Amino acid sequence: MKKLILLTAFPLLTLCVPAAAPAQKLFADAERLRDAALKDELAWDLVEGLTTEVGPRLAGTEAEARARDWSVRRLKALGFSNVRVETFDMPVWVRGEERAEIVAPFPQKLVVTALGNSGATPPQGLQADVIGFDSMADFEAASDAAVRGKIVFVSHSMVPTQDGSGYGYYGRARREGPSLASRKGAAAIVIRSIGTDYHRNPHTGVQSWAEGATPIPAGALSLPDAEQLQRILKRGKPVRMRLTLTPRMIGTRQSGNVIAEVPGRDAKAGIVLVGGHLDSWDLGTGAIDDGAGVAITAAAAKRVMQAGRPLRTIRLVWFGAEEVGLIGGRDYLAKHGQEKHAVIAESDFGADKIWRFDSKVSQAAQPVVDRIARALFPLGIVKGSTTQASGSDIGPLSASGVPTIELQQDGTRYFDLHHTPDDTLDKIDPEQLRQNVAAWTAMLSIAANAEVEFGPVPAAAAR
Repeated sequence: MKKLILLTAFPLLTLCVPAAAPAQKLFADAERLRDAALKDELAWDLVEGLTTEVGPRLAGTEAEARARDWSVRRLKALGFSNVRVETFDMPVWVRGEERAEIVAPFPQKLVVTALGNSGATPPQGLQADVIGFDSMADFEAASDAAVRGKIVFVSHSMVPTQDGSGYGYYGRARREGPSLASRKGAAAIVIRSIGTDYHRNPHTGVQSWAEGATPIPAGALSLPDAEQLQRILKRGKPVRMRLTLTPRMIGTRQSGNVIAEVPGRDAKAGIVLVGGHLDSWDLGTGAIDDGAGVAITAAAAKRVMQAGRPLRTIRLVWFGAEEVGLIGGRDYLAKHGQEKHAVIAESDFGADKIWRFDSKVSQAAQPVVDRIARALFPLGIVKGSTTQASGSDIGPLSASGVPTIELQQDGTRYFDLHHTPDDTLDKIDPEQLRQNVAAWTAMLSIAANAEVEFGPVPAAAAR
């Protein structure tokens, strides 16, 4: 019986080998590329070049146009194929003068910056009494009569988290506060910056006027200045502020997405889309947000390209006009949404170490997810959700049910720097940047060559 069992088992073993061999080789290739990427210098070279030779890249401006030209030159020089710019039109807002000061009862200057799409004060500024609220809930509960004609101040208590989960909740003060203030008849609004640092660096960020809301001046105070204003208000005396913000809309201008590819062996296998956003706010040089993201994904795609032609086409997209409303992502969806995207991923949360790997793919692709997780584990990356993953510019594609992978960076210090003058190259740790490149290289190598389809995504996960 023992001999019979051995004889019958042997053919089964040999039958398994051909099926397992491609996966084993793919995993070994990914490990080799991952380990080599831990010595990567390309990502640093790219983000250093972008932030030095272009600098701030406000969407729709001449600076963003120079960034696109720079990107095309660099991507062509790196050997990518089909390098092009897909342009689109957009309304453009630019910053002006920015000053705030307490006139009474304790005269002193405050540090302020305008929020995106802010309305303007008169050139000489405006003076009004300040009414303060400790949260958006308190502000929402206030009567229109209490707010009318005043400068609204909204505070909050955002704290650092590894996954950045507080941003959505606390960001309401920026995203919704200005429109609410306008509807209640306020003269202007200033908020505590949506950030976690204690430098006198205010955080800008986009807000869009809701239907029926007339633009009013809208600014953000640095955290120390916001807390100073809170203390002044708690003295119980009337507080009067002079606010000067003179931004303006300059009309319709052009932005665009920079696209480059690594052609795959099988067009029917679909596209693996990776990238980040090229534009930045104008206060810093956009190193963390998101020069690092475009550099990381390009460096990883370059390493996979050098290893040989992948099964799937890798499409690198450096999105334009993300900061001002995800305009590049929406334009990409309109132009390419009907194409077959095998899986998509985006790097847009700084340059600190990746610590978690999330995915949203079909059940059939779970073995590939497990393979990616094994390749990432030596980098200190744990497997997270298998039903939730997204990104900023890829969000619309992901929400439509396209399989998605998300490599989660440590965001503990991200909102110290986000949308501030401190978003500069020196804040990037080269060692952590290389860990990002290694993780993206391993993931991309496996995803671009896996024989298994990543979709369709289960309906519950696609929403």
